[in-house]
Amino acid sequence: MTEQSENGESAFTVIVAAAANLGIAVAKAVAGVVSGSSAMLSEAAHSVADTVTEVMLLTALKRSEKPADEDHPVGYAGERYVWAMLAAVATFVGGAVFSIYDGIHALAHGEEPGDPLISYIVLGVAFLLEGFSLRTGVKQVKAEAERVRAPFARYLRLMPDTTVKAVVMEDSAALAGLMLAAGGLLGVQITGSGVWDGVASILIGCLLVYVAWVLGRSNAELLIGRPLPRTMRKEVREELLSVPHIVDVLDLTTLIQGPGEVLIAAKVDFRDVASAAQVEWACEDAEQQLRERFPQIRRVYLDPTPGVARRRDGREG
Repeated sequence: MTEQSENGESAFTVIVAAAANLGIAVAKAVAGVVSGSSAMLSEAAHSVADTVTEVMLLTALKRSEKPADEDHPVGYAGERYVWAMLAAVATFVGGAVFSIYDGIHALAHGEEPGDPLISYIVLGVAFLLEGFSLRTGVKQVKAEAERVRAPFARYLRLMPDTTVKAVVMEDSAALAGLMLAAGGLLGVQITGSGVWDGVASILIGCLLVYVAWVLGRSNAELLIGRPLPRTMRKEVREELLSVPHIVDVLDLTTLIQGPGEVLIAAKVDFRDVASAAQVEWACEDAEQQLRERFPQIRRVYLDPTPGVARRRDGREG
């Protein structure tokens, strides 16, 4: 799969989520005002935060597509993580802080519960729309995990495309938040106490804090520089050693620069009797083999370096 098609699929996943959340946010806000439910207003803030997040993610996808230039020789793929980091902050500030504050306010001052019927209807419709959006994101993650032969949960945790990861996590949190909001409304109906509604709102806020923390940490790791997983690094080393004239890989550095963009740099020991031409062609063969086995590898830099024995002989000589 090409980078353009991957970006197109990711953009579709994000657009589906954004469209669902925008409509849901308005409906939840109306339901929250009519019913007087803090949990519903928290869910409205949750959906607004998700919508803002997805706008940022679409911006990230668009800006990361810009080709490399003189000022940015390795391209703009890393910019995706900057915008995804800002999206995580938006989730925290726009959703979590408001939800926790509104829940504490409801517990401290109390609120007169209104008719919850419209809230239940909105929650049911929202659950269906969020479920469809989540299904779209999960489908993409499953396809990518199968392509690299990785377990779904592990791939989701380590996947370099944090835009899709954000959609999956936010939609999962949204479904959990809807159930919490419904539980708060039901508790108010059964007991007549608004405490349940306030507690539900605080729990929704805590859920959003967790999502923001996970997404923020993932993007921070990728911005700092994260290598390929250990098993893939082992396979890259094995692939290099399978190239004629390469006898050892002395040092291997892998760097994820963006979704579908990996840089490989290695210090390589060649056969002592290999000619300059053979070394050059071995480097070309190594790059070709790596790209065929791992399509996400875009840049390969090999540094011919004498092995330990040759270094020792050179010093002794």
